[in-house]
Amino acid sequence: MIDGIRFKVCGLTSLVDADFADKAGADYLAFNLYPKSPRFVSLLQYSAMLQRLPPGRKTVAVLVEPSDSELAAAQGAGFDAFQIHFRHDFPAERLKVWSRLLSAKKLWLAPKLPAGIDVSTEWIELAGTILLDTFDAEGFGGSGKTGDWGKFSRHLHAHPRTQWILAGGLNPENVGEALKASEARIVDVNSGVEVAPGIKDHAKIRSFAVAIHRAREGR
Repeated sequence: MIDGIRFKVCGLTSLVDADFADKAGADYLAFNLYPKSPRFVSLLQYSAMLQRLPPGRKTVAVLVEPSDSELAAAQGAGFDAFQIHFRHDFPAERLKVWSRLLSAKKLWLAPKLPAGIDVSTEWIELAGTILLDTFDAEGFGGSGKTGDWGKFSRHLHAHPRTQWILAGGLNPENVGEALKASEARIVDVNSGVEVAPGIKDHAKIRSFAVAIHRAREGR
């Protein structure tokens, strides 16, 4: 945590990057289990890294509309939280199954929201955490494009008991502005601290942490 702000480094693929993110102050280390992602890490690869990951940091599994068997396999790998991306019109019954299998505390819902569509109250009742990422018609997150920070702020104020995470196009240059406009207390960074998909730039991770600190100094 940096001056009251937590941040998550997503799309990690190596121990070196995970260790540096930890040293920079990241609260969450996230690994993408979606095979179509350019940052895909298999459960076998993750399991090989697990014992050498920095102790005390929360690990997050990133999935896209998983089946029961895929979710069970991820659970068995020992993640602390499960960030599940899904289409806004995905069957609500499936979300209820995820919440039942994981518990609301461990379930982080990441809806793919087109402009003009808000987070459903039903979803909020199923998960303790909602991650809002930039809408991308072609994929699920990782677009590198910034989102609607005002929309995020509106949801945060409407549902203050929910934990909200801001994602989408954040980088060292804009995270300060994003914090001010969105009022987020948890931010997610991925492509904004990379040299290539899945390969993190340590200088950018450090700069991201410094930018959070400077933004909070000027609050």
